[in-house]
Amino acid sequence: MMHKLVLRNKKLAKTGFRCFCSQTIIKQDEPLFTNKDEFPSRHIGPRDSDIITMLDTLGFRSLNELTDKAVPVNIRLKRFLNIEEPVSEYQLIKRISKIAERNKVWRSYIGMGYHNCCVPHTIMRNIFENPGWTTQYTPYQPEVAQGRLEGLLNYQTMVVELTGLEVANASLLDEGTAAAEALALCYRHNKRRKMLISNKLHPQTISVVETRLSSLGLEVEVVDVLKSDFSSC
Repeated sequence: MMHKLVLRNKKLAKTGFRCFCSQTIIKQDEPLFTNKDEFPSRHIGPRDSDIITMLDTLGFRSLNELTDKAVPVNIRLKRFLNIEEPVSEYQLIKRISKIAERNKVWRSYIGMGYHNCCVPHTIMRNIFENPGWTTQYTPYQPEVAQGRLEGLLNYQTMVVELTGLEVANASLLDEGTAAAEALALCYRHNKRRKMLISNKLHPQTISVVETRLSSLGLEVEVVDVLKSDFSSC
């Protein structure tokens, strides 16, 4: 290829035209383009100048010196971490996708109230797929979880309208806790110390209810609501 370029350059020189061909040599071990797909460079963290300022305020010259003072010697790892070389975000996503492809989706036979369901497209699109409702932070930080707060407000408003109650608390995270708190609310209202719950409840829900109410000194009886007589209640 270089021989052909030399001959071509000589022919162009005879015609009086200037040749703009140039030769570029790239080593095999050098990348053609620098890698810009690195997550650390886009991480929202302290700048180098911020780190220097904080270290100066604390009276240290480097992060290593700060670590030496903060971490006791007896709990430090005496060897280097056995981790792989860093990869780009694209490479990581590609690797995770290959791992995820190994998963197989089977029909669920867990039963006892746990079963697949069809989520309406309106809910899927406007809530689960709406980035305004999601956040990478914990839901205990209201300033970064406005979607969750709005959902809880909608829930409380609906409960007030359905029950006619003056106030309604926010939802609880799981079925067992919700059932236990509902019975505790009943106890605080009428002071009756015996609670009847359905035998159709999930065993773990029944277990949570019994554990929670036992701490209040209440009696829990599991009954068949279709065959039990509630006239004396």
